[in-house]
Amino acid sequence: MKKSGILNRHLAGALAELGHGDGVLVCDAGMPIPDGPRVVDLAFRAGVPTFAEVLEGLLAELVVEGAAAAAEVRAANQEAAALLDGHFPSLELIPHERLKERSAGARLVVRTGEAQPYANVLLRCGVFF
Repeated sequence: MKKSGILNRHLAGALAELGHGDGVLVCDAGMPIPDGPRVVDLAFRAGVPTFAEVLEGLLAELVVEGAAAAAEVRAANQEAAALLDGHFPSLELIPHERLKERSAGARLVVRTGEAQPYANVLLRCGVFF
């Protein structure tokens, strides 16, 4: 058994398959899941695990070269907005409907148990060298 890092075998395997430029949608429990991408649903119950916990874990495992979130997060979920701003100084803010459209092109969707609005981010994978 792994000693550290991501223990969920489905998520660990999906992350290992990602390449440069691939998209990863980290979303709350209310975000519509697009058809097509691989989905790892971590939601256990409302609020568990949180968006912040999942994002922190993923960022420890991934190289991210860009991120996009719904512009509505600033007004509707200041906690998520502050978290995203802290991690992504060049965060691209787009309308929520556009984020949903772009999510269809993601290679992986990671669903959290978050129950707060607009706790979603679309990550673009980078390379470690």
